[in-house]
Amino acid sequence: MKIIGAGARPGFEYTVHETFWTVPNVITTLRFLLVPVFLLFLHQEEFLRAFWVLAVLGATDWVDGFIARYFNQLSTVGRWLDPLADRLAMLIVTVALVYYEIAPGWLVWLILVPDVVLFVNSAVLFLGTPHLPVSGMGKVRTACLMISLPMLLLAQLEQFADMWGGLFPLVAESLLVAGAVMHLIASLDYLLQAWGKFHRLRGQGIRSWDRKAWAGRASWDAPKTPPRQKQGTGTGD
Repeated sequence: MKIIGAGARPGFEYTVHETFWTVPNVITTLRFLLVPVFLLFLHQEEFLRAFWVLAVLGATDWVDGFIARYFNQLSTVGRWLDPLADRLAMLIVTVALVYYEIAPGWLVWLILVPDVVLFVNSAVLFLGTPHLPVSGMGKVRTACLMISLPMLLLAQLEQFADMWGGLFPLVAESLLVAGAVMHLIASLDYLLQAWGKFHRLRGQGIRSWDRKAWAGRASWDAPKTPPRQKQGTGTGD
């Protein structure tokens, strides 16, 4: 079963809608509104309920992308809303888990610093997102983080802490480390791609700040595969 990029229709001519009111955008908004619910359960030490909220967050992140591709509901709003909501949710969840001493403190810096660097770089070079495709490593990185963070919550429960002879917490931490390392590598790759695109535009006499001159052009924006909703900071999906 194809998970990454599921719903894509090869050869289909997609329409990028200008409206906010698409099903994927509504799902993205509702998904982000679950973050305060997660924080409430975490504060109350309802770790199992907090786990299920994170599970829903992860599942709907896949669902909105599938719907956007399969039902031709790509939108200009979705291109920045979805990755922005994903990154903000990931940062908030990470900070909260570190604050409540469920995740190690170094995780905040490994997630926050690269994201801030990419945000500032994109703002300076392009006055916004450079519309680069999400890398394969970025997808795997996100999967590792979205699996390991809920596992850390389950590891707080006695029945899971003792699972597999006490190896369950170690597996969760190992996935977390792998995801954090891949986040650094994917962020560096995206940074280099952004600078490469900036220099290509300059070489053609196009100002990178003049988004109307290059946004939407396949030669600059992206890939030869069908367009996907998840194009933005390149750190999501």
